This record gives sequence, structure tokens and C-alpha cells, in this order.
Amino acid sequence: MIVLFNPRSTTPGKQPLPLSLLALAAVLEGRYPWALVDGNLTDDPVADIAALLSGASPHGVTLLCVTVMPGPQLTEAVGVCRDMRARLPHVPIVWGGYFPTQHAETVLASTFVDFVVRSQGEQALMGLIEEISAVQVRTPGVSWKQADGQIVHNPAGPMIALDELPDLPYARVDMRRYLQPTYLGRRTVAHNSSFGCPFACSFCAVVAMTNRRWLAQSPARIERVLRHLVETYRVDSVQMHDMDFFISEARVAEFAERIAPLGISWWALGRVDTLMQYSDATWEAMKRSGLKMLFSGAESASDATLAAMNKGGKASARLPLELARRMKSYGVVPEFSFVLGSPPDPIGDMDRTFDFIRAIKRVNPATEVILYTYTPVPMDGSLYAEASRLGFAFPKTLEEWASDEWRQVMMRRGDGIPWIDGSIRRQVRNFERVLNAFYPTVTDRRLTALRRMVLKAASGWRYALKVYTAPIELQALQRFMRYQRPETTGF
Repeated sequence: MIVLFNPRSTTPGKQPLPLSLLALAAVLEGRYPWALVDGNLTDDPVADIAALLSGASPHGVTLLCVTVMPGPQLTEAVGVCRDMRARLPHVPIVWGGYFPTQHAETVLASTFVDFVVRSQGEQALMGLIEEISAVQVRTPGVSWKQADGQIVHNPAGPMIALDELPDLPYARVDMRRYLQPTYLGRRTVAHNSSFGCPFACSFCAVVAMTNRRWLAQSPARIERVLRHLVETYRVDSVQMHDMDFFISEARVAEFAERIAPLGISWWALGRVDTLMQYSDATWEAMKRSGLKMLFSGAESASDATLAAMNKGGKASARLPLELARRMKSYGVVPEFSFVLGSPPDPIGDMDRTFDFIRAIKRVNPATEVILYTYTPVPMDGSLYAEASRLGFAFPKTLEEWASDEWRQVMMRRGDGIPWIDGSIRRQVRNFERVLNAFYPTVTDRRLTALRRMVLKAASGWRYALKVYTAPIELQALQRFMRYQRPETTGF
């Protein structure tokens, strides 16, 4: 029995399909028995995993495979795997995903993880299963521990084109639990149509996962899968969880034409500079196909900061303003993220970003804004070098990574960053509270027109005068009205 474990990553009612694990399940299907344990759906994952593995045949492969991202997932993964090692010490444990790909040494230094699969996992997992009892593991893309404790990192192997991989085994999971009401529709599903990104932004974990490779499903493949989801599960909307859906305009244009008859709404992520180069014809096709909201990393109000972030392409601070204006003409909601607090001048960076966000809101009031504080990732570049000089260092053990302090750091809330003190964090949170009261999110389906007017009136003087300090009246109003705040609850 091979158990695929998805540690808890979200609040109840918002659980997405665990796409990375279902991709592994697809290659296991028909070859090895497997079961999925989703921490978002169970209160006792240890008991569930132990029940499956304890009853496994002694003659087959027994394995616990865990996908791990920084933050809440990492915290639960550490606790569950530590308990499973104590309960079933003979069961090998494999980690894969963003975090172990970047921090394989730290992961394997623990006593409860035996293997790390770096980057794309399908081929590496199948090779590892065949070698699981071998003294030497030679599978490309796998890191492992020798008997003497020495850690070995096998070279990366070739990546597999996504159209060569099998469809996800949707029928093996309870799809009803993964279809959520969202701003997009009543039955929203998650899908991933590509893997990787050709850019190398210095704050992004994707770079280590794919080394600037981009693999994509064909438009015909995406249409076939989405048609199946619509016809079988009555899906009416989809969130494309690609690292960047919009790399190829030709692919997107064909995709839009193909899915238009399905009558679904969709959301995806793409770069500002890429989207500004799209033709009007492609934008019109995307709108006809149901594009409702589009996420982009605006990141900064400063061209110098964008250069330090290694954004690449044709990135510039003026482009988000132009994209917000263009998307308004098509009735598509922009969703922009900003990374605040970059060294060496976090306060100046924050103030410039606040003013820039106000300018964007003047151009397109429907624009959604997500603010993060800069959190280093282990890669070469001026930002990471400056962060290290200012005293930033990653934890040395998984236990430290799993602490409350580091969970907050990995969620980009600013705690534990040497150059960002409590006053900066408070200013960011206060600005968010005023901004999202003056411009209530369009994604909150519960907010009536009257409540929106109340929020705008209550926050109007603060927004007009740029008085963000101690918005206690807005805190009280939020407790009374329970309106959606994207910075804490998402969309």
C-alpha cells in the first residue's frame, strides 16, 4: 500500500483538489495499490494513515508519500511523520514539493524522512518504488540517506511532457468535497494545466522546482479534461493553479476558443508584462470563454526593486496601471499581489507601494490587492545576499521550521524578518483594513449594496486623509458585519 498524504493547508470548506498527489496517483493506478489521506478532510490523519499501512500486505511495497509546502502544511507534515515513524518505523517516508526540493538537506537530517523527491515527481516516484530496498538508490531527482547517515543528491533527470502523463483518477476521490462555491461559481474545481515557469524571480520557490522549464498540456487536453468535469461532476467554474498559465498566447487563445461552449467561468495566474503583450483578439476570446478574474504579481512600485527581484521579461512598475485599465474594459477583475519590505529600505518601499495601490484603485476600483512581506528563498541574487547580510538565516531543523514563529514567516506575514519590525507589520495590516473597507472585495457574495455603502462611509475619511493608524472602528465593524477580508480569508 502506498499512502499519499496531503497535510492540512486551508480552512474547512475551502479545500482544493490535492492535484500534485493525484498526479502521482495517476501513474500508480493499476500498478500499485494506493490511497489518499487529505489532512483538509480528516481530524486524525495519523490514525487514518496507520490503519491503511498496518493492513497492507507484507509482500508488497509499503510507502508514505507526503507533499509539503512551507507554512501550515509543513507544520502538520512534521507532526504526522514523527508520529508515523514511532508507530510504524519500518515504513519508508518520502517528501516532495516546494519545501523539500529547496531544503532537502534539512529534511533528510531529520529522523523521520528517508527520501526526498525533487521537482517533478511522477517518474522519480516510480523509480524509487523499484529501488526502495536497494542499498544504492540511483533514481534521478531523488535525495536519500546512506546507512552511515550521509546524504546523497542524485542528479536531476529529464522532465516528462504533461500530455504524456495519464489523467487524474477523479473517480477514486469524493469529488463532492472538492467542489466549492466561490466568486467564480457554485461548483468550482481546481485544475493544473502546466508545470514550471521560464522566469527566475528571486522571491519565488518555483525556480528551484523547475529550473526555468515550462511544460504545458495542450489546449485539446485541457478541453477534454474540463468537459469531463463539467459533464460528470457539474462543474461550472475552474481555478487554474498553474505557476503561470499565460506563458504562450497561442495556447491561451486556442484554449479560450475550445472551452467557450462549456459555459464555465475561470481564474488563472499570469505575468503583467506578458498579458500586456496579448492582442485585443486574444483578450476578447478570453472574456468570451468565461475569464472572470486574473491574478498577477505587480510586486513593487519601483523599477529598481523589480530589477533586484530579478523579475525579468519587460517588467516595469507602470505596467500594472495599464493592465488594470485594460482589464476594466473587458470586465475582468485584476488581482494584484505586492511584496513589501524589501531590504535595505523597507519603510520607503512600503510607503511607495501604498501610494501606488491607491493609483491603481483610481484606474480600476475593482482591482483586488494582496500584500505580502518579503521572505527570502535560498537562491543567488542581490535580495537574498542583502537579507543574509542583515541577519536572516533559515532554520537548521524541521522542528524549528514547524514552529509557530516560522509558520508565520513562511506565510509572508513579516514575523521573524530582521529588517521588518512590529511597527511595519502593523502599518501594513492597518492599511489593508482601511483599503478593504473603502473598497470591499467584489468576491464577497454576502455583502449587500447597503453594507458596502456603510463600509465605504465608515472608512472614507481615513482613506481620503491617509490616516491608517489604529482603525479600531473598522475592527468593530468587521466583527459586526463579518465581511470578507482577502488578506486574511482569501477569496
